[in-house]
Amino acid sequence: MPEGPTIVLMKEKLSKFVGQKVISVEGTVKFDYKLITNKKLNEIKLFGKQAYLIFDKVSVRIHLLMFGSYEIDEQTKPDRNLCIGLTFKNGKALFFTCSVKILPNEILKTIDWEADVMSDIWNPKKAKAKLKENPEMMVCDALMDQNIFSGVGNIIKNETLFRIGVQPESRLGKLPKNKINDLLSEARNYSFDFLKWKRENTLKNHWKAHQKKNCPLCGKPLVRKITGKYKRRSFYCETDQKFF
Repeated sequence: MPEGPTIVLMKEKLSKFVGQKVISVEGTVKFDYKLITNKKLNEIKLFGKQAYLIFDKVSVRIHLLMFGSYEIDEQTKPDRNLCIGLTFKNGKALFFTCSVKILPNEILKTIDWEADVMSDIWNPKKAKAKLKENPEMMVCDALMDQNIFSGVGNIIKNETLFRIGVQPESRLGKLPKNKINDLLSEARNYSFDFLKWKRENTLKNHWKAHQKKNCPLCGKPLVRKITGKYKRRSFYCETDQKFF
């Protein structure tokens, strides 16, 4: 599943269409294309793994899900996978194998934009309060909860927990205060490192735990286990990551 930093890069590539009118719409998603045809794309806003293409009255919400992708200008993927394609005067925005929803702009007022770990208005105090409200929640589930850490996915989860030395099945209520603070800061820090390495095309070279066989600190085999209510794979070291 594409994580928040990947969606930031997508927004950067789509930004050339802001201020441009949609000339035509195509794809397998069915809605009244007149809602956005000949309408100007006013803004693109991100909420974690979701992108909102904002027009005067409606927004097109794009969520790439597990296997979604996008292309700019040139289409190389088959039409059957094209969920929505928007043609502008200066190019095309094409989205494949993803979720597309047309929403009234009023919905934007209901989103907690401060929960996005990559946003300029990320609010760690609010996130900390949400963690405190869920003492029995596993830390792996907390990181994957988009209402707390919007944009965090499985890679960021595994690497953040390795950085702070916490096993994924630890309970929030058992974590010391310094580990809660580390969790908040490193979820954001790693997200921006992810973005930097993604731009450089070196992301996998920097993985310490995710999809790795041995711990880079002690050399022992890493545990690979499906954890938490989200049933995602965790990679962790039983020696260097403490269970709380």
